[in-house]
Amino acid sequence: MVLGIRPVYRIDLMHSLHLMAVHRRSRPLQRDEFLKIRFFAKGLSMFHATSDLTVVFGIVMYAASMVGFEHLASDASRSNKQPAPLETRRVNQIDNYHGIDVADPYRWLEDDIRESKEVADWVAAQNEQTFAFLNAIPQRELVRRRLTELWNYERYGAPFRRGDDYYFYKNDGLQNQSVLYRQKSLDAELELFLDPNDWSKDGTVALSGISFSDDGQFMAYSRSKAGSDWRTWRVMNVETSTDLKDEIHWTKFGSVSWMKDGSGFFYGRFEEPKEGEEFQDVNLNHRVYFHKLGSPQSEDQLIYARPDHPTWGFDPKVTEDGRYLVISTWKGTDDKYRISYLDLKTFDDKTSDPPLIDLIDNFDNEYTLVGNEGAKLFFLTDVNAPRKRLIAIDLEKPEQPNWQELIPQRVHVLTGVSDVGGLFIAKYLKDASTEVRVHDRDGKFLREVSLPGIGSASGFGGREDAVETFYTFSSFATPSRIFRYDLKTGESRLLREAQVDFDPDAFEVEQVFYTSKDGTRVPMFLAYKKGLQRDGNTPTLLYGYGGFSVSLTPGFSVSRLMWMEMGGLFAMPNLRGGGEYGEEWHRAGTRLNKQNVFDDFIAAAEWLIESKYTRTEKLAIQGGSNGGLLVGACMTQRPDLFGACLPAVGVMDMLRFHKFTAGRYWVDDYGSAENPEEFQALLAYSPYHNLKSGVSYPPTLVTTADTDDRVVPGHSFKFAARLQEVHKGNNPVLIRVETKAGHGAGKPTGKLIATVADQWAFLMKVLDMHVTFGSGEETQRQQGTQQ
Repeated sequence: MVLGIRPVYRIDLMHSLHLMAVHRRSRPLQRDEFLKIRFFAKGLSMFHATSDLTVVFGIVMYAASMVGFEHLASDASRSNKQPAPLETRRVNQIDNYHGIDVADPYRWLEDDIRESKEVADWVAAQNEQTFAFLNAIPQRELVRRRLTELWNYERYGAPFRRGDDYYFYKNDGLQNQSVLYRQKSLDAELELFLDPNDWSKDGTVALSGISFSDDGQFMAYSRSKAGSDWRTWRVMNVETSTDLKDEIHWTKFGSVSWMKDGSGFFYGRFEEPKEGEEFQDVNLNHRVYFHKLGSPQSEDQLIYARPDHPTWGFDPKVTEDGRYLVISTWKGTDDKYRISYLDLKTFDDKTSDPPLIDLIDNFDNEYTLVGNEGAKLFFLTDVNAPRKRLIAIDLEKPEQPNWQELIPQRVHVLTGVSDVGGLFIAKYLKDASTEVRVHDRDGKFLREVSLPGIGSASGFGGREDAVETFYTFSSFATPSRIFRYDLKTGESRLLREAQVDFDPDAFEVEQVFYTSKDGTRVPMFLAYKKGLQRDGNTPTLLYGYGGFSVSLTPGFSVSRLMWMEMGGLFAMPNLRGGGEYGEEWHRAGTRLNKQNVFDDFIAAAEWLIESKYTRTEKLAIQGGSNGGLLVGACMTQRPDLFGACLPAVGVMDMLRFHKFTAGRYWVDDYGSAENPEEFQALLAYSPYHNLKSGVSYPPTLVTTADTDDRVVPGHSFKFAARLQEVHKGNNPVLIRVETKAGHGAGKPTGKLIATVADQWAFLMKVLDMHVTFGSGEETQRQQGTQQ
């Protein structure tokens, strides 16, 4: 028989809570207080079939705090004591790197959870312990509820035009996946075009990419399942909204590009992995194919392959005029490409491996295709320009001395250029905030785009015959706004503005600069509720990334807004390794220079403490993916500096990351353990290998997902097991493993809310945060919605 709570016990519990509160206050309960008790007693019925008494205990403790005997709840939640540690099996695995033996006692946790019962059992045991801890946090449910309220607002993407119609993404608020809509004009009624929420009951199948034929008659679209990077492409007849029989498998990291006449499209794909190795096997032997509409994938025409270089990948794009197929070849995460092209006037869709011409035959620099004008191709490049410029290469005289500079390098970093409506729209970063400038086709500067303030703008896409373009703008305390930009007049018109349940005037955003260990000046954004006192007591969340030339810019985030509503300070430094100041800034945080990134992050924490914003006991650090590595490295190097750590989907084993899925691409930033000098640098900061026995580490909640085939979950599994083994003290060190989810893309809204709610509840507990979720009418309104 399953241990449960019978109805009679629920009634007795409600009666007992009532008597205790009356005794505590020496007066009868008010109606709203009684309703609170009734709600929580009633809520126990939800758990009548569960054996998890910690869930029930958490509800009881929160009920206690709401009806007047707060001491009972606070006593229960005051301790941060680590649950009894789980013992994880160790193995005698020793690897020799360049004459140095390195132990890997948790190698078995690299096995795929779908293939290994032992790993699956370990994950289940860890989750049971973690959720028992989280369930006992009294205010966890109110955190989730307020987060859900904030998240529940209409979100729109910027429109784009294909054929005679406008398309855009929209989410009603809590839909697991955003929906693709269509409009005949910007003022016309919305027409639901494609709803991925119908593809799965739990919202774990996502729309991961779309590509329209030139005339808008067909749309290729891809699906991804459970957060995987693998995509399956299908083709829809736009007029009838019906799918054709076409289906393309085993693609990652790219889109498809249509022939001008809509007869088919080019795409890149990997070899089909062996059964059972889809989520771990190294991705090799990428190839470019042409798919003729109406034919099976098995008959697709091979366009380009380099079996002599199995690690190379390819991105095929047809120029807008349909004249050229341009293939960008890459071998890692660096924006450094070889460029080849095929004149499609000579293309025969029955001939395999047609002759391509190499335009750029090395990986020395970036060449990102922007557009073309006949035989003249436009590229964004860093050739002789670490902060980038726009050039034109004439295919009839392609030698470098004949290259034409259209937009020269400036002091600010050129992050992208759009070729739209006969104009070049250039996007820059100025101290990590967006700046947009418009140039004519000869590169002459015409005007700046007037943005609403300091923040992040994206969009500005379109076709050569466009008269308009669209962009979005947001900042930390400014929800997304969508604008129509008139290419002729230069005027921006607000189309839509997100309505979020908060007062933006109640928050402040500032940018500060601090000095890192080696004297480098580093910028950092601070966002917080007005009235913050610099007395060292503010709970602070320090978030970072620092890698792969990724730039962190001010943008709106519900989770960060929630943190600030809770009285927390959000701090985001622009660490070296990012792209905020160009390629030199990026290179200063890669390979043998990677320690600079950690030094920058540690210096940010020290600056926040020295400047009296916070103190160690109130300071949490957070990062995901490469940012998860950042958190892991910093907490192992300075465990004394932080009050809590939230490493998410992190790269934690720096000696073996390149052996799984897309990990081999990251060698550009990290280097490789196969190189003796780089091995020494990697071993010096690898989080998994630098956990020390007998050290008291900060309270830590590691998060990952079972279907993450970008940074395989074995990284987090091994790190958590080792952390639990060596950690000394009572601080909780836990791991939360999401099911049917991946690295982050396509994650259903419900899972996003649940994850953030658990992270914030964890921080509330371990940082000893005292948060009131509304008062007076607001508190009654919150409680009323819970009945």
